[in-house]
Amino acid sequence: MIRVLVADDQALLRGSFRLLIDSEDDLVVVGEAADGHQAVALARTESPDVVLMDVRMPEMDGIAATKEIASDTRVLILTTFDLDEYVYAALRAGASGFLLKDAPPDDLLRAIRVVASGETLIAPSVTTRLIAEFVRRPPAQRVFHGLDNLTDREREVLTLIAHGLSNAELGSQLQLSPGTVKTHIGRLLAKLRARDRAQLVIAAYEAGLVKPG
Repeated sequence: MIRVLVADDQALLRGSFRLLIDSEDDLVVVGEAADGHQAVALARTESPDVVLMDVRMPEMDGIAATKEIASDTRVLILTTFDLDEYVYAALRAGASGFLLKDAPPDDLLRAIRVVASGETLIAPSVTTRLIAEFVRRPPAQRVFHGLDNLTDREREVLTLIAHGLSNAELGSQLQLSPGTVKTHIGRLLAKLRARDRAQLVIAAYEAGLVKPG
């Protein structure tokens, strides 16, 4: 059972999310938060697998709340087209996924499952503008190190990750076993001090392995 905490300042949306999530056999809502402070407190007491986090909330916004809990709990950020700057900040804060608020219900349920499984999910419509925002930042604001220490194979794997390939697709394209793919990804995470695949994508753009658009 995947335990979900819903954080949104609109009671109607929280209720809608709860009804949708609780309708699934493998998902359950373990709490609702109306602001960032409540989200942080409930994340610590209820130990959810995923926090469904709105960005704009009173008292403490979703970015600050994500920064408080992302080291222990996976966070799926809900965003809109006009909040790309918040998406970038959420990535830096440690969010594991980003989904548009107008996404179909099935996409939301899938996103929760993907993030809970340890993968990273970024809505395709968000990705280009997210990356463009990142590469405009001065180098001093970028946080990844170790790019010069990657092997040719690791750079190849990193490039394909940035293009959105799954582990299975990586193995098929590079003719590698599933275990070898996981080993390469583990080494990339360690060398780049990245938390998850989302940060590996950013590292690939920083290294110039792929470019926006």
